[in-house]
Amino acid sequence: MSDTNIVKKAVILVAGFGTRFLPVTKAQPKEMLPLVDKPVIQYLVEEVVASGINEVIFVTGRGKRAIEDHFDYAAELEHFLEKRGKKDLAEEIRKIASLAHFTFVRQKEPLGTGDALLLVRHLVRDEPVAVLYGDDVVISQKPCLQQLIDSYMLYKNPVLALERVPKKEVSRYGVVGGEKVAPRTYKIDCLVEKPSVAQAPSNLIRIGKYIFTPEIFDILATVKRPKKGEFYDIFGLQEYVQRGGKLYGYEYEGTRYDCGEKLGYLKAIIKAGLSHPEVGNAFRKHIRGLEI
Repeated sequence: MSDTNIVKKAVILVAGFGTRFLPVTKAQPKEMLPLVDKPVIQYLVEEVVASGINEVIFVTGRGKRAIEDHFDYAAELEHFLEKRGKKDLAEEIRKIASLAHFTFVRQKEPLGTGDALLLVRHLVRDEPVAVLYGDDVVISQKPCLQQLIDSYMLYKNPVLALERVPKKEVSRYGVVGGEKVAPRTYKIDCLVEKPSVAQAPSNLIRIGKYIFTPEIFDILATVKRPKKGEFYDIFGLQEYVQRGGKLYGYEYEGTRYDCGEKLGYLKAIIKAGLSHPEVGNAFRKHIRGLEI
């Protein structure tokens, strides 16, 4: 973590309905689904904090109150645990609310990530800001977000987290094209959403972790919205590049788990279970004994 970190705020987008996990997400946010005993959203907040950022802005929606409650103090629960001699657990619960300073902004309709970002434009103002989707958990030695911040410190322009996938899978993602300018670093000249294999400019995809500058918000505020459908941040990024803006991508080091889809979430559960200090060894023994 850098002591001279100039990225002071993070925006985490968690307003979606989580339809890929219905019916379990009918009454609870998908971001609160647990990886053993910790919800997905806490992993993201801990990544933000480990990257030197202590101000977190959530863009939430209807039915997301549990996220706000999770990062609030729970005096009754803490008192209950302390009375029963579980002081360590009470302290662990108390620390969650102290991880960072939290602000919550509600997106009244699910109008897309571009619309969600404009709702917090007044809170970001003229600063670079980290933007994270509520699904992508990256396990790495150096936090993925810190890797992006380090890249931003070099280039002073927006940076996207990139991941290399098999060419045959590019049609599932937003793909970037550009020129390699340094190890793991690319100057992006085009962004294409879910292209065919033949039309994909590369096999580098963008994941839900960025460093945005005020220029991105300025363009989102002026770019023409689609008449139908949601307004996504990709529209602003495409326009930014078309206007000659410098956009970089960093191929992060680590392993990503897409907790917004079922298979990715199951993989994340296995990783979290095997790494858990309390149940990891027993869980590993159990898996080895399965007839698969």
